[in-house]
Amino acid sequence: MTSDPRHILVTGSTRGIGAAIVATLAERGARVIGHGRTDGGGVLGADLSRPGEADRLWDRALARLGGRIDVLVNNAGVFEALPVDAEPEAWRAGWANTLQINLQAAADLSRRAVLHFQDTGGGRIVNIASRAAYRGDSPQHWHYAASKAGLIGMSKSIARGYAGQGILCFAICPGFVMTGMADDYVASRGGDKLLADIPLGRVADPAEVASAAAYLALEAPASMTGAVLDINGASYVR
Repeated sequence: MTSDPRHILVTGSTRGIGAAIVATLAERGARVIGHGRTDGGGVLGADLSRPGEADRLWDRALARLGGRIDVLVNNAGVFEALPVDAEPEAWRAGWANTLQINLQAAADLSRRAVLHFQDTGGGRIVNIASRAAYRGDSPQHWHYAASKAGLIGMSKSIARGYAGQGILCFAICPGFVMTGMADDYVASRGGDKLLADIPLGRVADPAEVASAAAYLALEAPASMTGAVLDINGASYVR
C-alpha cells in the first residue's frame, strides 16, 4: 500500500468472514474500522436489526476515519432457520428481521457510501452475498436466499448506475464457510453427506473469502465493476 492507506468500513467483523477480512485488509496497509453489535475490542457497535442504525454506524465510522471512507464492505448477516409451518406472526417477523439485517441495512450503508463517494471522487463497495442467491437454500431458509438475491441485484444496480462517477461495486457469493454460523448448519444437514455435494471436498476457509474481498476492495480493475465472484468449491457453477 501507499503512504495514503484506504479507509475502510467492514460490517459484521467480530468473527468468521468479517474478522478475516479486517485482518487481511490491515495486513495490506488499509486503515479499517470494524463493526459488531456492541462497542468494544476496536469495533463500533450498532444493532443493524433496528431501522436507522446503519446510518448511525456510517456517521460514527466516518468520524473515526477522519471524514473519509474509501471502501464499504457489507458483510453483516443473519442465518436463522424459519420453518414454513411457523405461526404467521413468527413467519413475518423472521422475514422482516433477515431482510432488515441482510439487505436493508446494507442498502442504507451503500446509499450513504454512494453519496459520500460522489463528493470525494469515487470509492468501492464490496457486498458479501451467498451461493444461495443463485442456487436457493433449504426449505427453512427462503428468507435468507431472498435477502442475498436482493443484495446481488442491488450490487449490479449500483455498478451500472454509478461507474461513470468512479463508484465501483462488487459482490462475493460464498458457499459454506467454516465459521461458527456454518458449522452448526453443516452438522444439521448431515455433515459428510453435505460435503459430498462440494466437488472440492471441503468448505471454504474464511481467509479465502477475505483474500477475494481484499482484492476487490484494493486492487481489482475498474472494468470489473459489477462482477460477482463465486467461492463455493464448485458446488454451484453459473
